Amino acid sequence: MDFDQLITIFNENAWIGQIFFVVFGALLIRYVIKILFDRLAKQLEKTNNRYDDILLAAGRKPVGWAVWILGVLMAAEIIGKSGGAEIFTKVSEIREVAIIYLLIWFLVRFVRAVEREMTTTTDENRRIDVTTASAVGKLVRASLVITGVLVAMQTLGFSVSGVLAFGGIGGIAIGFAARDLLANFFGAFMIFMDRPFAVGDWIRSPDREIEGTVEDIGWRLTRIRTFDQRPLYVPNSVFSSLPVENPSRMSNRRIKETIGLRYDDVKVLELIVADTEHMLQNHPDIAQDKTLMVNFVTFGPSSLDFFIYTFTKTTVWAEFHKIKQDVLLKIAAIIESHGAEIAFPTQTIALSTTDNL
Repeated sequence: MDFDQLITIFNENAWIGQIFFVVFGALLIRYVIKILFDRLAKQLEKTNNRYDDILLAAGRKPVGWAVWILGVLMAAEIIGKSGGAEIFTKVSEIREVAIIYLLIWFLVRFVRAVEREMTTTTDENRRIDVTTASAVGKLVRASLVITGVLVAMQTLGFSVSGVLAFGGIGGIAIGFAARDLLANFFGAFMIFMDRPFAVGDWIRSPDREIEGTVEDIGWRLTRIRTFDQRPLYVPNSVFSSLPVENPSRMSNRRIKETIGLRYDDVKVLELIVADTEHMLQNHPDIAQDKTLMVNFVTFGPSSLDFFIYTFTKTTVWAEFHKIKQDVLLKIAAIIESHGAEIAFPTQTIALSTTDNL
């Protein structure tokens, strides 16, 4: 084989060398970009602005994949020019769609990271409600995805105006077929707008057996973790007509108890009531700006009943029960200090006797 033949073979298969250089170039560029991102990340960590770190982290994977995808498409374009399969002639359209996908991927990652940052930051002035952030984040991501799909369809030659017109006509039929789905969607929208509860709140319904902690508010379902640790999935449309109580937003917890004394202790009843009220007025865990009442209320069947009505400062369930226990034990000590006793149900039987003559 002479030199001229080698030159001929090389010229006929030059595309192989071009592909080699494209792949090698993609590897080199990917390596350089990785080094640049790592160094830039170290520099941005020194700043107080968290959003530049988020922007860099959101763009790391899309940029890396962009190098590989564009490199592969460039190699495919070389093969197409050398007489490859017909699919290789569509590289330009595929490239445009890939760029759109990578851009939307980057924006979705950035929005999700911003949402996470806004809800987990330690700065109380910058933190926003988890439910609001979740709703806005989902709306923005959905808008980005829909926009990306429409632009990609336009790039591939589809008529977007025709698609939108079909969506308007077909939306009527779909609306009848998916009434429950739409009801749940608008139910979620009203939850996000009215905010009767948020993620992390303890809610319950007096009308139905719904009680637990809200874990997630989706567009169709709200997931609630019951107190026996079972997940409860409630369609959002239910909340549009269901009364919901949100104990997580209470300002205080109430102590309401009725205590009975023996009828033999009627002489010290007034002193016990006064001492109990004084004890509550000086208790460090009782809210003094709320209603506080201690009164004798009724002559019971076997006891003299007085009641206490007051509120604790805390709303934490475990702490509330410790405070309530302390209050009840102190009342028991006050009763005992006056020589009285807490009554229990008793009956008195009167027997009459007659002499048999």
